[in-house]
Amino acid sequence: MKVKPVVLLAVLLQACNGSVEPAAPAAGQTRQDAKPVAAAIQSATAGYDHHSYANPHEALVRHLALDLTADFEQQVLKGYVVLDVDRVVDNAHELILDTRDLDIQDVSVRRDDGWRQTYYRLEEPDPNLGSALVIDLPENQYSLQLRIRYRTSPSASGLQWLTPAQTAGKQHPFLFTQSQAIHARSWIPLQDTPGVRVTYEAVIRTPSDLLAVMSAENEPNTPRDGEYSFSMPQPIPAYLIALGIGDLVFEAMGERTGVYAEPGLVEAAAAEFADTEQMLITTEQMFGPYRWGRYDLLILPPSFPFGGMENPRLSFITPTVIAGDKSLVSLIAHELAHSWSGNLITNAAWRDLWLNEGFTSYLESRIMEEIYGPDRAAMEDVLGYQRVMQEIEELPESAEVLAIDLRGKDPDDVFSNIPYTKGQLFLTWLEHEYGRERFDSFLRQYFDAFAFQSIKTETFLKYLQKNLIDAQPGVVSMSEIKQWVFGPGMPASVVVPESDAFERVAALSERWQSGEITASEIDTSNWTVHEWRYFLNNLPQRLTEAQLDDLDSSFSLTQSRNNEVAHSWLLIAVRNEYAPVYERLEDYLVSIGRRKLIVPLYEELAKTIEGREFARRVYAIARPGYHPLAVRTVDGILSGAG
Repeated sequence: MKVKPVVLLAVLLQACNGSVEPAAPAAGQTRQDAKPVAAAIQSATAGYDHHSYANPHEALVRHLALDLTADFEQQVLKGYVVLDVDRVVDNAHELILDTRDLDIQDVSVRRDDGWRQTYYRLEEPDPNLGSALVIDLPENQYSLQLRIRYRTSPSASGLQWLTPAQTAGKQHPFLFTQSQAIHARSWIPLQDTPGVRVTYEAVIRTPSDLLAVMSAENEPNTPRDGEYSFSMPQPIPAYLIALGIGDLVFEAMGERTGVYAEPGLVEAAAAEFADTEQMLITTEQMFGPYRWGRYDLLILPPSFPFGGMENPRLSFITPTVIAGDKSLVSLIAHELAHSWSGNLITNAAWRDLWLNEGFTSYLESRIMEEIYGPDRAAMEDVLGYQRVMQEIEELPESAEVLAIDLRGKDPDDVFSNIPYTKGQLFLTWLEHEYGRERFDSFLRQYFDAFAFQSIKTETFLKYLQKNLIDAQPGVVSMSEIKQWVFGPGMPASVVVPESDAFERVAALSERWQSGEITASEIDTSNWTVHEWRYFLNNLPQRLTEAQLDDLDSSFSLTQSRNNEVAHSWLLIAVRNEYAPVYERLEDYLVSIGRRKLIVPLYEELAKTIEGREFARRVYAIARPGYHPLAVRTVDGILSGAG
């Protein structure tokens, strides 16, 4: 996911002991001898998941079949899921699932004579983890099926229900899911840990005028009839199960690529992302076959809280990157790259998120270099390096490591570029030391060796040592590797990205700041979005009103329709309390829900009395259209402000 998401250490929970009762009870009946699952949390151990109650080491879910109806009036999904479960150890008496705010109505086990109710209990909720659903397993069955009837809450953290007014077309409602990191449990009872991979199938029932799509096999020419069937034959972790429902149409971009969007957006989206097919071909040439069939995009309403989400076969994409000039398509390269790093090979626990995002950021840069040239890739790498170095100055040392311990924290409370950019720079360093040809060969072998598996940091390091470090002795040492992975900050061996274009921009900026030239004398006719962002992001914190007037009158920055450029300019304006931007700022905050773009603006506004008053007024208007994840973040910013 191209977002700066939370990195968290994940650790599995042990199951509770308890005997299976001989008779089937009424749904929801609990045993008096049941012990709370939460009491079994262990100390931090690599490869375990502290953000899941699941016990896959005892009972493992391998496949799930959904049958859900989308009720837009009540804003709930209702129906059932059938879980295929394997008993892993003989003495496993219970299956433990993750849930959050689910109304569990019935749990049954399949017997020879049909479905029979079984004991289950829903434990007291933890504010971060939700509630453990503990289900008794029948004796002497090692492969079984369980059916859980349930309905979601209207406030489910992984669902956003949009009214027609909140969509582009203004005629039909919209629903989309966001399951990463631990929100799949808010709409499906399952083992919500990236260490467990499942295949799935689904039947989704909707109003007949809407189309449903999922992170599964989608048929582009499916007729709208209110009932849609899906199959995902490759095993994926729970956070990659995704659903979108709306007034959607499809437009092909290539033999294996296309875009789903509302009718008014689909043409612009297809034109903006027309290079997706070539990106796919190029990545295959560098890193091996694409193993997921099709690769399509779903363009979501602007309330989507992230840039993109790498749901396999169907990446979810923010409309804020439709700039009209392909200037922000690195996000597509990132989400596509996840088809190799993240979806094909997944971090076994959120502690190891850098295995997803660091590798993907590295692949993203390589894709951009191949498609758009080394100069553009270099500019984007410099911008990323600047962001991560600024964060390193602000973060505690414990948050600057790749394999990070975030036990006890909610996955959505901490954002960082560390797993993304520090992870990318680690791989760039390895490429620099071993040479691109040798390192590419290693990566292709790695993607083959662990395809469709979830692994931990230590597994990767062992593979790295055997297949690269020891195979090419004397190049780098494991102590250097461990400093990158487990040490804070940025190692001195980092290969710092450079851009000649940015050197020219910096020289012009210095002349303008010194008063040697006016803004109108800066020749920006050939500037890309990246040069604009570098120029704006590297201006002094404090500027005079005359300087701000000079910039805005020369370049019409307040009216910029490029959301990244507008974000950089609005942040400067808020920091300097520049009044002419506030009407545009209000429109920006109300019309966009992407956290990367809105959160820094709210944080800056909250630093002054006048800014807090403005932010609270605008937020009252914007809040109903924000995703629950954005609401939680901005609520925290403004409630904590003075």
